[in-house]
Amino acid sequence: MNAATAAERVDTPPVLQTIGMWLAANYDLPLAEPPALVTAPAIELVTMRYGAGATISSPEVVAVYDEDVNTIFLAAGWTGRTPAELSVLVHEMVHHLQAAAEMRFACPGEREALAYRAQEAWLRLFGTDLKSTFNIDPATLLVATVCTH
Repeated sequence: MNAATAAERVDTPPVLQTIGMWLAANYDLPLAEPPALVTAPAIELVTMRYGAGATISSPEVVAVYDEDVNTIFLAAGWTGRTPAELSVLVHEMVHHLQAAAEMRFACPGEREALAYRAQEAWLRLFGTDLKSTFNIDPATLLVATVCTH
């Protein structure tokens, strides 16, 4: 991350190991050492995800997993105190475990499919879903998880 001075390391919450075990048990992913957690301004997450000059709205990017530095970057202000915030961690932990398993994908959308499926299942444990929590409907999900080439 270019603006590392704006990033802030987060103590790894105890629930991270539980999330990893839940994902391994339910989604045939390997157990792995937990990644580092860092919070950063949302605009920096947009740049990490889409590159400099991206015109995506900052609130649309709430976390990014960077395989090169084994780190989950979360939007500044993330606390992990709600099912919704923890679901973001679930989503990014899928990417961490995919990387640990050296899984390869035809396109970025294919990589997202399992992450969204696990996030949805996590939210349902708390009586909610992607649509009501993040306004991600089935059509949006389809576009985000399909290869278009």
